[in-house]
Amino acid sequence: MGIEFDHVGKTYPDGTQAVRGFSLSIPSHSTTVLLGSSGCGKTTLLRMVNRMVDPTEGRVLVDGEDLADAAPVALRRRIGYVMQNSGLLPHRRVIDNIATVPRLNGVGRREARERAFELLSVVGLGESLARRFPGQLSGGQQQRVGVARALAGDPNILLMDEPFGAVDPLVRMELQAEMRRIQTELRKTVLFVTHDVDEALALGDQIVVLRAGGVVAQAGTPREIVESPADEFVERFFGAGAERRTLRARPRPEGGWSVSDGAGRPVGVLDSPPPAESA
Repeated sequence: MGIEFDHVGKTYPDGTQAVRGFSLSIPSHSTTVLLGSSGCGKTTLLRMVNRMVDPTEGRVLVDGEDLADAAPVALRRRIGYVMQNSGLLPHRRVIDNIATVPRLNGVGRREARERAFELLSVVGLGESLARRFPGQLSGGQQQRVGVARALAGDPNILLMDEPFGAVDPLVRMELQAEMRRIQTELRKTVLFVTHDVDEALALGDQIVVLRAGGVVAQAGTPREIVESPADEFVERFFGAGAERRTLRARPRPEGGWSVSDGAGRPVGVLDSPPPAESA
């Protein structure tokens, strides 16, 4: 399902203008990353897609349907949503957290749980975790469960709002690699929000660099933006993380991947292959 932002804006009751005149086409079965500093409007734009925020001007369309005509609750049940701190229900076991949306959509308990067990494997977790509570998981495991829950209703659209921002850098690399693998297999239409340049380069088919107010500074493929930044703002934004973007991961004879920075200093070890290295 393709997403279209048609000259959307958002002004809050106190007069704050979060977004103005934003237009963008998001192709089906691809990952578009909204990249920008805090307060630039990227989360506001993402939440317009599931009507957690309604625009005060313009339209958001999915496959030509104006979302203003869609019932918000029903819409949210057919769009996957992953947030920074997983948003798991702490009093429910992992298996029941994942099964939440199918159950709300009328799927029987047994069938919903069978689907949840399948998704544990999809996100790289073992069935042994199914009976645990979220508080018994690591941060990285909680985020994987959050992704599994978002996929449980088999949505065509997946919204991801800084989903890996609260974990340490090496776990973040692992989660990015897992996300690339999942997207290769499932080909969802993904709208991903981040302030991290490395993450945008690792995951985006299309990157949209935003100024304050949701103003597009540049949109294009990772290669287009890195090789031909539109202006000094984009060049400085991407240059800010240049040293970190020289991180390199190499397989270790004893297993795992050794990660070092551009100066060859060890950073740590990953258990699984990291995302493809960025230029």
